[in-house]
Amino acid sequence: MNPKRGLVLGAGGARGFAHLGFLQVLNEEAMSVDLVVGCSAGAIFGALWCAGIDLYRVQRLLTYPGFAKKILDPAVSKEGLIKGDRIFEVIRLLTKDMTFADLKVPLAVVATDIETGELVVFHEGSVAQAVRASISIPGFFKPYRYQGRLLVDGAVKNRLPIHIAREMGADLVFAVDVKKGFQNRLNSALDILLQSIEILEDEVFKANCCGADLLLQPDIGHIGSLQFDRAEEGIQLGRSLALTKCSEIKRIMELGVKKP
Repeated sequence: MNPKRGLVLGAGGARGFAHLGFLQVLNEEAMSVDLVVGCSAGAIFGALWCAGIDLYRVQRLLTYPGFAKKILDPAVSKEGLIKGDRIFEVIRLLTKDMTFADLKVPLAVVATDIETGELVVFHEGSVAQAVRASISIPGFFKPYRYQGRLLVDGAVKNRLPIHIAREMGADLVFAVDVKKGFQNRLNSALDILLQSIEILEDEVFKANCCGADLLLQPDIGHIGSLQFDRAEEGIQLGRSLALTKCSEIKRIMELGVKKP
């Protein structure tokens, strides 16, 4: 019996563009998995992949000059700098208003209930709403009220939720972490806040990352979490990682052999 293969795509803000390049290569090499878990940026690209959306069309959209600024709608609110309504609409349109049941590959999306501190895992309902909740970077996006909860970025609890893939039945887990390394240049109070959060997240990551059969980390730490104008660079770094590790991924996928 073939092992059940799970892919976990972690949080990372703008560094998450690497997920798009990584997934493009998986498609090109006809590599598939049985389930996907996405957190924050990983939730966006995991949802698009599971929905069977044209990833090259997505790349053209994300790298179109000025696109990032157009979808970041400023908020007049103490809860966050960005409302998130425009990016929600883009995700809703790209995923064609799908529910989790409509997806071609089973998906779980992870968020954090900011009022209770609980990790919240979505397996059903609106894909776009679950993703909108998962990407709510504290201080940047307004928290998202959904299903009676006030939700923020899943990374607050766990930026790379490998254990969720195991709970879904994955025998083999491939995890892509796009938060390796920290920014050297901090130009604002928000940069300092986000890097402080990432340092705390890193401790949780170190305690849990050993649960993956193959952990993949693109060299993307030089891109800031909010540098959404560097989409093309991030995508190419993700592609480079996938191409470099392609034979190793295939070996584990095809043979079910864990990395020593």
